[in-house]
Amino acid sequence: MQSVSMIYKKNYHVGLRDVDFTKKLKLSTLFTYFQEISSLAAEQLGYGIDTLRENFGAAWVLTRIRVESPRIPPLDEEITIETWPLKPGKIELQREFYVSNKNSDIITKATSKWVIIDIKERKLKRSESAGIRYPEEITERAVDEKLKRLNHYGNPEEVYTKVIGYSDIDFNGHLNNSKYVDYMMDCFPVEEHRTHTVHSIDIQFNHEALPGDSLTLYKDLTRVDESLIYIEGKRKTDNQDIFKSEIQISTNPPL
Repeated sequence: MQSVSMIYKKNYHVGLRDVDFTKKLKLSTLFTYFQEISSLAAEQLGYGIDTLRENFGAAWVLTRIRVESPRIPPLDEEITIETWPLKPGKIELQREFYVSNKNSDIITKATSKWVIIDIKERKLKRSESAGIRYPEEITERAVDEKLKRLNHYGNPEEVYTKVIGYSDIDFNGHLNNSKYVDYMMDCFPVEEHRTHTVHSIDIQFNHEALPGDSLTLYKDLTRVDESLIYIEGKRKTDNQDIFKSEIQISTNPPL
């Protein structure tokens, strides 16, 4: 019986639908790439979306992701994403990513944490309840930095409120992780996207956001002199923390 590879690779072409007005890959599109390749990799290992749903009544849910991307691919660039899981924890399952250009230079690194939830009860399930075991153990981490608990710097200010609708949700019925990124980017004027780039982004997903929820975005610029900006989203009805995030920005060179 042929062994299953722990490392899954997929090539992507950065097309018109994938870029923003600067003709560079949208950060939310990169998150969509990560979501797609994670699904394909899990399926190859025998724990794909359909398998979990049909056999265990469960679904994968992303709870944390940190992406370090010092170089953003432009329109028409060919990139390769590779991903692999680390040893499963009792609750959390960690997955790593590299993004490389055509010369095999790594241009982006990412680490992520996932959990399995019961679809009906919306409660966490242990990884062993779905029998998750891998044929080998990989210890290499894409991001060496230990993920810290995120919190504002002391001065979060309200930016805007978004009502979650049809175009925002995924097949799990909740706000898709890539949409959080779009919401975060909408906290900044378009001109600032022309002059600045996201160098890294760290998002902590705390609770589900569902259709009809009103999500209020807050931004804390206290540490902007250090190139750090904090953004969080709270459900308007009960002030529940939905997500917390920190981004590191860099200044684009003048055209």
